[in-house]
Amino acid sequence: MKFPRLKFAVPVAAGLALTFGMVDSADAQKKGGVLNFVVGSKIPSYDGHVETTFGMVHPIAPFYSLLIRVNPDNPSSPTDFVCDICEGPVPKGTDGGTKYTFKIRKGVKFHDGTPLTAQDVAATFNKIIFPPKGVASARKAFFKMVESVTAPDDQTVIFKLKFPSGSFIPALATPFNFIYAKKDLDEKGYNWHKQNINGSGPFTFVQHQPGSFVEGKKFANYHHKGQPHLDGFKAISAPKMALRLQAIRGDRAAIEFRGFPPKARDDLKKALGDKITVQESDWNCVLMFTPNQKKKPFDDARVRKALTLAVDRWGGSKYLSRIAIVKTVGGVAFPGHPLAATKEELVELDGYGPDIEKNRAEARRLLKEAGQENLKFTLNNRGVDQPYKVVGTWLIDQWKKVGLDVEQQVNPSPVFYDILRKKKDFDVSIDFNCQSVINPIADVTKFLGSAGNNYGEYDDPELEKIYDKLLKAETEPEQRKLMREYEKRALSDQAHMGITLWWYKINPHRSYVKGWKIAPSHYLNQQLDNIWLDK
Repeated sequence: MKFPRLKFAVPVAAGLALTFGMVDSADAQKKGGVLNFVVGSKIPSYDGHVETTFGMVHPIAPFYSLLIRVNPDNPSSPTDFVCDICEGPVPKGTDGGTKYTFKIRKGVKFHDGTPLTAQDVAATFNKIIFPPKGVASARKAFFKMVESVTAPDDQTVIFKLKFPSGSFIPALATPFNFIYAKKDLDEKGYNWHKQNINGSGPFTFVQHQPGSFVEGKKFANYHHKGQPHLDGFKAISAPKMALRLQAIRGDRAAIEFRGFPPKARDDLKKALGDKITVQESDWNCVLMFTPNQKKKPFDDARVRKALTLAVDRWGGSKYLSRIAIVKTVGGVAFPGHPLAATKEELVELDGYGPDIEKNRAEARRLLKEAGQENLKFTLNNRGVDQPYKVVGTWLIDQWKKVGLDVEQQVNPSPVFYDILRKKKDFDVSIDFNCQSVINPIADVTKFLGSAGNNYGEYDDPELEKIYDKLLKAETEPEQRKLMREYEKRALSDQAHMGITLWWYKINPHRSYVKGWKIAPSHYLNQQLDNIWLDK
């Protein structure tokens, strides 16, 4: 059986990050200093295997190691992976691409002094891939191809696959795959990491003052020699964008790793000149709205289709890209990727046609047919300005144009997540598919009703069948054909979710911050071990 390899042709803005300002010089690296950065969201929990938000990964990722990661010196590449706690280059598959053997570095330690071995790696991935009943795992669906994870000795981890898949290695490099100590999982339980930290990353945990900051200090026994360069970091909580901008302008913080809208970038450059460096990139993140199909009338596909038909994505792109961190019209896969829909393919989907009045007329017809002409409902949204509240307000205006009466309920991040993931008592919720490594075959699992990060409360056996074929497809043309079938089923035929726009990443930062390189995701390259301060 031929081993399927996923080919990538990333658009320039994603494959080559645009940087305006000073160029780093590796020869001039300086040691010491504390990096202050701002975070625009609260922390739901510390557990990387459960969470999906930047609000957790930015302050918490520096405490943890990964098995493999994107190359921190080349994070914009979708195919450049390097070992973190494994040795040598990332291994190739053997046995027809169904067996991957990793050798684990000797001498790696957790922050409590416990040696890190292959047993810890196997326990970690068994928790992620095969969680016990009642244990959440947001990326379980990424590993549908994995049959088993074993550690025959303390330096060897073996992944056996049911079938070869080009999405396996990118899935392993997901930055949420924090390596946990087996003894912590065995003795303290699978929920312990939600409120406790014991990693092997470049920084050790000092303190967390909820609503204020997270503080970390340099781990002297970090396994990458000569790193980290910093003495420590402080992740400052600042949910309002104005506060984050003021912090960078006043040099109380040096960077915000998520991204600012165009006007904020321009204002900072105008005020600070060459004291600010700007890095920009396309963003592997898309904002969506998800109807709760356990609630009537959202169990009716006609109503769900009306919601998506009412939205003017093409006009919204022109308007919102000037004020928000969204820009590109796209489907389920990262725009510009070979597996993504072309514009000609997109306009065939419900809600993407160029004639918005025609689309809205059809939306009104479907609502009338379903007996929901005067439908009122509540939109659950997240209390983060960019882009949640901006896009949510725009969405409500779009729905108003077809007679829908929608109230926006904006909640702090922990409450928003509780409604979305635990209570599941929302009508329609703002949702998102923000992934790290550009890996469309894995990323689109978000639309499967069986996925751990799907909150639509539906079962769609037909969509599951299409995805199973997509996961096993060996050639790019075959993958592309199946991706279109999958996309049409998810977004058009059943309208399980509605996509708004894909994001665009703009990172202005103090020019004395060196070593950090932008990636097409606000989750990547966040261990901070390569950052140094030219101060």
